[in-house]
Amino acid sequence: MAITRWSSPSTFKPLEELERLRREMDRLFDNVMSRRSWLTAKVYPPINITEDKDAYYIRAELPGVKPEDIEISVEADTVIIGGERKAEDVGTNVTYHRKERETGKFKRAVRLPTQMDPDKVEAKFKNGILTVILPKSEGSKPRQIQVKAE
Repeated sequence: MAITRWSSPSTFKPLEELERLRREMDRLFDNVMSRRSWLTAKVYPPINITEDKDAYYIRAELPGVKPEDIEISVEADTVIIGGERKAEDVGTNVTYHRKERETGKFKRAVRLPTQMDPDKVEAKFKNGILTVILPKSEGSKPRQIQVKAE
């Protein structure tokens, strides 16, 4: 950081000083933002949602999570996936060189465009991928109306 000295009040130019301060602040923020990996929001678990005429399908990546540690609840048009990724036992006298895999409890709520039939929801877990099948309620499915000629 540069130190500016003023020799007399007549050489003090407040607008130039404000501009210099703005440039310094921009430089500082640019440095911080260039290393912004720590600012990136992490949404866990990452999911894909697809739909066909009968149901919605949510596929969530949950590597290292056991099926018994997953909770799924459905309310009207919202699905909540929660659970816990437990830390693996690596010993007591261990020094980490890098620790990127997060552990702990998680909860993710997803709102869908229509209501589901909560009694018919199914969940499957294979190779770290959770698949939740959410059949649409009969009232939310589009119906074909036959036009009668008179």
